[in-house]
Amino acid sequence: MRRRSFIAIVGHGPDLEREDGAASVLRALGADVRTLDLWDDPSGLFGDEEGDFAPVVRAILIEAVERPDLAAAALRALRKESRLDEVGAIAAVSVSQIARVDPASGFDDFVLAPYVPAELYARIRMVEWKRSEFATEERVKIGTIVIDRAAREVSVGGIDVPLTAKEFALLVYLCDRRGKVVSREELLQKVWGDLYDGGARTIDIHVRRLRSKLGTSLPIATLRGAGYKLTAPSGSDQGEGDEGDLDAPAAMEGAAGRKLRAVR
Repeated sequence: MRRRSFIAIVGHGPDLEREDGAASVLRALGADVRTLDLWDDPSGLFGDEEGDFAPVVRAILIEAVERPDLAAAALRALRKESRLDEVGAIAAVSVSQIARVDPASGFDDFVLAPYVPAELYARIRMVEWKRSEFATEERVKIGTIVIDRAAREVSVGGIDVPLTAKEFALLVYLCDRRGKVVSREELLQKVWGDLYDGGARTIDIHVRRLRSKLGTSLPIATLRGAGYKLTAPSGSDQGEGDEGDLDAPAAMEGAAGRKLRAVR
């Protein structure tokens, strides 16, 4: 069952419900939005809703359009809430403040205010895509890694990464067994086959190569004496074939399209 989701808008309390503010714009597009004052406790976004079916946050947008430094400080505070530490974040800034946006501030993107509704919607969708994880018969996405099973291609952050046939097969098998400990013996049998007469050392070598090529994007853990485990995303609620909340409500999709045609 897919959990309900919402977009969190964080800003100066009295300004959060302005007609031209992000909350109003996104609600007009059909999105579920919740607001929070810059310095309020982040847990206030969730109220008393807890458990496996409590709503999740699709994206965070911080409105401090003339103070990018204030937005960065607010984001650091939000990240202390475990339910927000992996959510994609966007800073809203004015044109005059673009040069003050610090690439190291922790934001995934920024958007200009006053807002163009279609641009705001598109940037939220892009942040969701960057942060989402899913698995289907044809494709797997783990963080910034996208694996195309049919084309036998792997990319990280949109950049193709060449893998050998065995590296690719090993990566796919680990993905299929994600969250489970896989022994070297199992990997030898399932990836290399019964006809392979080499030792388990080859597993360690291939894992090392995958780590070298995919970097910190590959969440694989070594369990001494047990094998390897591709760690599962924290708080994941997605099932097989579920690409998360990337598909916005139809009203939001249609409204954004009309807005986009209007600005053209």
